[in-house]
Amino acid sequence: MNISIDRNLRTPLFWQIFDQIKELIINGSLPDGSALPSERTQARILGVHRNTIIKAYSLLKDADLIDSVQGVGYVVTYREETAEAKDGKETGSGRSKKRGSGMVNWATLIKDEYQDMEQSYDNIFSRFTEEKGISLSTGMPPAIYDEDELAANIASILSAEGRRPFFITPYQGDVVLRQQIVSYLRTKGIKAGVGDVQILSETNQALDFIVAALLNPGDTVILEEPVSPDVYRVIELAGCKPVTVPVDEDGMMCDHIEPLIESAKPKFIYVNSSYQDPTGYILSIERRRKLLELSNKYRIPIIEDDAASELSFEDRILPTLKSMEDSGNVIYIYSFALTFIPGMSMAFVVGPKVLIKALNYLVSIRVMSLDWMTQKLIAEYISDGSYYDRVRDMAALNREKMSIVCDALDELADIGLTYKRPRGGVYVWCRLPDGVDSQDVVSEAFKRGVMVIPGETFYPFKNAGQNFIRLNYSYEPAERIRRGMDILTEVIKSLAANSAAR
Repeated sequence: MNISIDRNLRTPLFWQIFDQIKELIINGSLPDGSALPSERTQARILGVHRNTIIKAYSLLKDADLIDSVQGVGYVVTYREETAEAKDGKETGSGRSKKRGSGMVNWATLIKDEYQDMEQSYDNIFSRFTEEKGISLSTGMPPAIYDEDELAANIASILSAEGRRPFFITPYQGDVVLRQQIVSYLRTKGIKAGVGDVQILSETNQALDFIVAALLNPGDTVILEEPVSPDVYRVIELAGCKPVTVPVDEDGMMCDHIEPLIESAKPKFIYVNSSYQDPTGYILSIERRRKLLELSNKYRIPIIEDDAASELSFEDRILPTLKSMEDSGNVIYIYSFALTFIPGMSMAFVVGPKVLIKALNYLVSIRVMSLDWMTQKLIAEYISDGSYYDRVRDMAALNREKMSIVCDALDELADIGLTYKRPRGGVYVWCRLPDGVDSQDVVSEAFKRGVMVIPGETFYPFKNAGQNFIRLNYSYEPAERIRRGMDILTEVIKSLAANSAAR
């Protein structure tokens, strides 16, 4: 069966495949009973994704040209169907169109990008909720808020609101929380008014809404690499193209990206400025200045994700890009996901009023109402200073747990494992010994009850990272982290020994 596809045509690939197989069937080149290659085999032969073949085969089934037979696969049934149709018309038996009658063909309706998303990242977090193992993968804060105090605060908030419909908040977010955020931003050197702040449920939603407001299909965005899948998947699902810039120990390597900006003409630059996910690296002050210079020169917005900046192990914290600018080009995202109560996530965006108005509108049509209780609680804890105290407690606890992780990793230095000890945040980015693949580490560690994330997950094009893993020490208590690291180091040693013996 000779099929050729032309990627330069505007006709979708699955229609090209459908048309050619249809012609082969109708002209007799593929007689009844001929078995078609399986979906995976056909995809491999033609160099397309399996979902493309699924769509083409589904259209052929709908046209009564083929059928799927258990144990055989897809089989040509064209003349059989034609005979049945004729027989049905003559005898009234109505057998034609019997197969699949009334069934929706979901494979042809659901967009390819929603059937073909990278699943490994999501599967790890699904395991976290379903398994009892030790998670060195999940980014959640430790449960250090006093439960009795929390219960009393919730009761107090409910009592104070009386019988008003208190569970409904403005689309822009609770006014009291926005007032407290404005005060909080001043501690970070950021000047903003209540009207410059949009409350959202989490960083993912914030980025999704910003993308919806700013980008059109086909637009280009500059991202750092490696980068969280939560970031590049939002870009890809919007039909846009991520252009990546490498990260080193000083953050995004922006000193020589001006030609890239001129050629790619990005709509914005995304940067995770402090304790970057997954590397844990910090964007240097020199590179912060360079990014702002480029933003001003080319009038390109910068999206600054600053979720973990408060979790510093040092006295000196670098200023945010937002606090350093005077042009209004930086859109600032901050999340409480790593610094508040586990399971009670909230984020906010600071930006120009015209953007905040657009985000406000998106909330009104996509969300309707934000989590009222979480907003009230965060406002209460910021107002009385408790939030700042708890963040310092979390940073101290994270530093202790980071030391446990790094001390265990130091034992692997003699077999070639390398990493940079974090100065804050929640991540350790590890380069594995030569010959050790991250997927093997993830698989073997999971069998023994420990969850980590493979490095290639953080590369949009899956073209690197096979010799890296990301560890997260934020959630688990110290003793479980110690047990998890004992298991993980044993796994890495064993895989390294096996590799050396080959």
